[in-house]
Amino acid sequence: MRTRRRRLVVAAVALLTAATALPAAAAERPSRQEHPSHGGLSAVIRYTEYGIPHIVAEDYPDLGFGTGWAQAADQVCLLADGFTTVRGERSRFFGPDAATDRSLSSASTNLASDLYFRGVRRSGTVERLVAEPAPLGPSKDVKDLMRGFAAGYNAWLAHNRVTDPACAGAAWLRPVTATDVAVRFYALSVLAGQGGAVDEITGAQPPSGTTPTERAAGAEALVGLVRDRSADMGSNAVAFSGATTANGRGLLLGNPHYPWQGGRRFWQSQQTIPGRLDVAGGSLLGSPTVSIGYNSHVAWSHTVATGVPFNLTRLTLDPADPTVYLVDGRPHRMVKRTVTVAVKGGTSVTRSQWWTRYGPVVADPQGDPPLPWTATTAYALNDANAANFRFPDTSLGFARARSTAGVLASLRQHQGLPWVNTVAADSAGHSLYTQSQVLPRITDDLAARCSTDLGRITYPQAGLAVLDGSRGDCALGSDADAVQPGIFGPARMPTLKDAPYAENSNDSAWLTNAERPLTGYERVFGDIGTPRSLRTRGGVEDVAAMARRGGLTVRDLQRQQFANRVPAGDLAAADAAKACAALPGGIATAGDGTEVDVSAACPVLAAWGRTMDTDSRGALLFDRFWRRLTAAVSPGRLWKVPFSAVDPVRTPNTLNTAAPGFATALADAVAELRAKGTALDARLGDHQYVVRDGERIPVPGGSNRLGVWNVIEPTWDAASGSYTEVPFGSSHIQAVGWDGGGCPVARTLLTYSQSSNPNSPHYSDQTRLLAGERWVTARFCEKDVLASPVLRVVRVGEHG
Repeated sequence: MRTRRRRLVVAAVALLTAATALPAAAAERPSRQEHPSHGGLSAVIRYTEYGIPHIVAEDYPDLGFGTGWAQAADQVCLLADGFTTVRGERSRFFGPDAATDRSLSSASTNLASDLYFRGVRRSGTVERLVAEPAPLGPSKDVKDLMRGFAAGYNAWLAHNRVTDPACAGAAWLRPVTATDVAVRFYALSVLAGQGGAVDEITGAQPPSGTTPTERAAGAEALVGLVRDRSADMGSNAVAFSGATTANGRGLLLGNPHYPWQGGRRFWQSQQTIPGRLDVAGGSLLGSPTVSIGYNSHVAWSHTVATGVPFNLTRLTLDPADPTVYLVDGRPHRMVKRTVTVAVKGGTSVTRSQWWTRYGPVVADPQGDPPLPWTATTAYALNDANAANFRFPDTSLGFARARSTAGVLASLRQHQGLPWVNTVAADSAGHSLYTQSQVLPRITDDLAARCSTDLGRITYPQAGLAVLDGSRGDCALGSDADAVQPGIFGPARMPTLKDAPYAENSNDSAWLTNAERPLTGYERVFGDIGTPRSLRTRGGVEDVAAMARRGGLTVRDLQRQQFANRVPAGDLAAADAAKACAALPGGIATAGDGTEVDVSAACPVLAAWGRTMDTDSRGALLFDRFWRRLTAAVSPGRLWKVPFSAVDPVRTPNTLNTAAPGFATALADAVAELRAKGTALDARLGDHQYVVRDGERIPVPGGSNRLGVWNVIEPTWDAASGSYTEVPFGSSHIQAVGWDGGGCPVARTLLTYSQSSNPNSPHYSDQTRLLAGERWVTARFCEKDVLASPVLRVVRVGEHG
C-alpha cells in the first residue's frame, strides 16, 4: 500500500468539489470511478471539450498511469493492435499472410512483422538499451512513465467494458508490460531504418545457387526507396521570432501530416505534476510523453527530416562460406538469430535472420531494389537508431523546457530524435529550427573514400551511403560530443536561431529561411541548391510575406493553416486555361484515343480561385488534371523556365502547355468527371469528404503535389467519382503564442478526433470542426480548465 500523497489528495478534493457544481450530465461518471483508490498508482483526469483529458498526478509513475488509462479509454483497440504487433503475435491471431499493421513497420505480411519483432524480443535488444545508464539509456522518470502507462492501460481493461467493435471480445485484447511499451517506443525509433526493411531482414537467406550480382541498375530503385520512405508522413511547421509579432513574443504553427487511421495517430492531453511538469499537446499512441506540444514558455513541433538514418554496407564473403564476411582479410562469422512464430491454427514457422557487426543482412533478389546475397557478396543495414532509446527523454526534456534554448539543451543531452526536425518558439521571442536527428556518421569524405559503385550513385542523389565493409578504415568513427558511437554529434546539426521566421515543409534545411540559407552540412543530412517542392515554395512565400508584414498574432497562424492556397494553381491554372481555349474546336484526345470536348473546362479553370476550400469551384477539376499531368510529364519538361538556385522559391515556373501529355491529361480529367455526372465546377466539399456516423463531412485541403499547406491526401473512389476517405494528412494542428498573462494562447485541432471508436462521443466531433475550419480553444491554466462548461472529473486508480 502506498502512502496517500497530500498534494494530489488536496487537488482531487478541490476538483471533485468543483465537479459537484456541474450539471448532472457533465459530472456523470461510472460508479467504479467515484471514489479515490486506496493505495497503488492513481491520477485525477479532468475532461474538457472534445474529450481532451487534463491529467494531474503526484509523480511520474502516477502520470504514466493516468496517461495509460486515458489513452485506453479512447483508443484501446488501436493500442491493443499495436501491442500485438510488437509482441510478434499477429500471425497467431490474424493469420500469417494477412495484411499487417503498417503503422510500426513496413512489413508486408503478419509473418514478416512477427519474425522481426520476435527477433527483437528474443535478442533482448530493448531490455539492454533500457538497462543502460542515462543519457545513453532512459532516465528513471521515463522508466516510471512506461511502468505507469502499462499499469494504467491494464487497470482500464480490468475495470471497463470495451465498446469498440474493432476489438470487443477479441482474444488479443490483453494486459501489457512495461517492456511492451518500451518495444513500441523502439519500433517508432527504427521506423525509418530497420522498420523500413523488415521484409528484407526476415527474408535474407544464404545463397543456395546462382544469384544476381550487384548492378548499378539497382541504384535508381534505391534512390526512389529513400525518397519515398516517408510517403505516409510529412509536416509543415513555422516559428516566428518576436521581431515579427504584435507583442514581441514568439509564435509557432505546427501542422504534422500523419496517418488518419492506425497506430500512428496522435492523441491529445495535458500532463501535470504540480511544481514539476505542465505540458499539453499530442502524443503518438502508446507513448506516455507529449510528442508535439507547448507549455507556459515554449512550443515546438516536428517535421519529417531529409536525413537518411541508415546506410548499407557491402560485405565481402568467404567464398567457402557465405555466412562468413571479411574485414581487412580477417573472417567474421555472422550471428544466426533463429526465430519461431506461432501461427493461427496451431502451427508455427521457424526462420533464421543473419546479423553482422554492421547490422542485419538484408536481401531480396527479386525485389525492387534488388539486394542480392551471392556466394561472394551480401549487404548489411546499419540503422543509427538501433541503439537509440533516447526518444522519450528528448520529448520529456522539451516538455520541461522554458525556452528554445531549453529545447536545444534537451537535444544536446539526449540526442534521441530519430527522423524529424524540430521547430520551436518561446515567450521571450526566440525562434528555432534544428535538424537534430540521429544519423550515421557518414561524412562526405568517408563516402568519397569508401563508397561502392552503387554508393557512388546513391549517396550524391539521395544521401544513402553504400560502404565497403571489407575495409576497417571505412568504419563510421565517433564525434566527441556524440552520446552514441557512430553518429553525428550536436555540433554538426544544421541549426538556425532567432531568424524572423524558420519554416520547414519536409525539404532539407537549406531554405529554412530564404534570406538566411543553411549550408555546410554533410550530404546525408539533405541536399543544397536543388529544386524545392511546391509545398516548400508556397510555404516560404507565405511565411516570408507574413514576417515582412509584421504585427503577427495567433489569429494569423490560424489563417495560414486554412488559407488552402494552391501554389500549383497560381503557377499553372491561367496558362492551362489559355491553352485549353486555344485547342482547335475545343477538342482534346484522351488517353484511350477518344476525342473529348474540353471547351467547358477552360472558363472553369480561369475562374477558379486557386484554393482548396470546401466551397471552391474548379478545384476538383484542376486536382484531377494536375495529378495526370505530373504523372505523365517529367519535372524537367513541365516548366518553360527551369530551376535556378539563385531564385529557388520562384523557379521553375511557366507551364509548358506544349509538353506531350498536357491535352491528354485535360481530356482524361474532363471525361472522368462527366462519366460520373459531376459538374466541372462542382464544389470541392461535395466530392472530398469522409463519412462518419453515416454523415458526409466535407474536408478542406489538398494534395502535397498541389503544394497546399493544409495537406489532405484523400482516396479516390472511382465508382462514385469522389474522394471518400483520408488515409493521411493534417493531424494534430497547433497555433501557439503568449500574451504575458502566464497562460499560453493556444488553438488546436485534432482533425480525425480523439477516438477511433464509433461509439465514442469524440469519434468525429473535431472532424466536424475541420469541415468548418474551426479550432479548439485550449484550456491550459487551472482557471480555464475548471471553467469548462462540460468539465468531468474522474479519479482513477489501480484498484478501481
